[in-house]
Amino acid sequence: MRPTNNSSRRQFFKTTGHLSLAGIVTPFLSCSRKSGTNRFANSLHRRARLLSTDVFISSPKQGTAVFGASYYTKLEGSDLMSVHRYTSRSDTVDVAFVRLSPDNGESWGDTVEWATKFDHPDGTGRRHPRGGYVDPATGKYLTVWTEGVLPSDDPLEGLKQWKLHYSVSEDGGLTRAVDEQIIHEGEAYGAKHHMPGITVGKNCLMIGDLGQRPLTRSDGTIMLPVQSSPVGPDGQYYNPGAGYTYTDCLMLFGKWRSDGRLSWTASERLEGDPNRSTRGLVEPTIAELSDGSILMVMRGSNDVRPDWPGYKWYSKSYDGGMTWTKARPWTYDDGTPFHSPSATSQLIPYSDGRLLWMGNISEENSKGNSPRYPIVIGEVDLKSGQLIRDTVVAIDNRKADESPHLTLSNFYVREERESGHLLLHMTRLFARDFRTDGSTDWTADSLLYRIEV
Repeated sequence: MRPTNNSSRRQFFKTTGHLSLAGIVTPFLSCSRKSGTNRFANSLHRRARLLSTDVFISSPKQGTAVFGASYYTKLEGSDLMSVHRYTSRSDTVDVAFVRLSPDNGESWGDTVEWATKFDHPDGTGRRHPRGGYVDPATGKYLTVWTEGVLPSDDPLEGLKQWKLHYSVSEDGGLTRAVDEQIIHEGEAYGAKHHMPGITVGKNCLMIGDLGQRPLTRSDGTIMLPVQSSPVGPDGQYYNPGAGYTYTDCLMLFGKWRSDGRLSWTASERLEGDPNRSTRGLVEPTIAELSDGSILMVMRGSNDVRPDWPGYKWYSKSYDGGMTWTKARPWTYDDGTPFHSPSATSQLIPYSDGRLLWMGNISEENSKGNSPRYPIVIGEVDLKSGQLIRDTVVAIDNRKADESPHLTLSNFYVREERESGHLLLHMTRLFARDFRTDGSTDWTADSLLYRIEV
């Protein structure tokens, strides 16, 4: 249990046995919290250290990148599911694959294809897998993915088409007992109008990357951080920021039903300021602070407005995720702001009680998505929810002979139960992509970084 000086703290979350925080991205994972153990009794301001980097899955051919990650499928033990996907263009999954391991990744079973493209009368169907999550209250293994039908197979059409689906496994990912769309409870909602203010063909509901991990409250409710494109006065997708895309953030709440399915509701929308972030708020990651509040850290953007500072943004909820404070720039614990590109990040609850964060921090002001290096890790102050400056250390960075287009992002990180090390799944994308002929080289392996914290 995390330390707190507030005896009246509201117990929203599981604090005994396991506090589950998953990696959706998309990617859901159960993080074991050993309440009687403190591996580093004096670990405040301890810095992380990279131990090794290995190839997790190799690129199958020139022009194809592999993004992979692995997730525990049971509350205890070494059973893992690996999900990897091939990509050869932006925001599109060519095909995905699933495989299982009974021994912490020492060996893997057969690789099974998971179709991410399907035919549909209204266009091309696309799916984006986002990993798995073990619910600490039931031991069931959940997966969530983004799905939609794109009329002309343009990824930007997803801002009017994306919706979310989920599955439930009761045997560690071997089979699915539930496989259906996430639809808000009540007769007013269905497959098309599936959430308050969200309708297929007008705007979307989606998970942007693997760091959008769920969290289980002490009442058994599963919280899922998501993003949604807004609508304007005409009821259609509206981009008030003039950036590449525009979204708000919100929380979905899943409560178990007697038939083994989840009943879904939603929080209020957390809206950004289009005069400070041209793409709104994107890819929320959440964790619990010492007073029981929930911290949400989000991606923003200064796309098309490079004179604006590029920040990560944060908000807090004091009522279990229903309502949220106004989003503000996330800072170091001394109040100093830092520059961060428009890229995903992940909050990482660690088993000794610390809360860690991984993402990109830039020495100079970012310009939209760039530069997505270095990738850093640091500790979050559990009282203020801000990043402790003198704990931040780079895990990987651009080398002198590498392309300025290098991307160290779109990652997922989890704690390994046996060693306590953090395992970072990341693809070093565009390291050799100098774009001299105007083309983009997607060739890249999925890597596994082992980090001591």
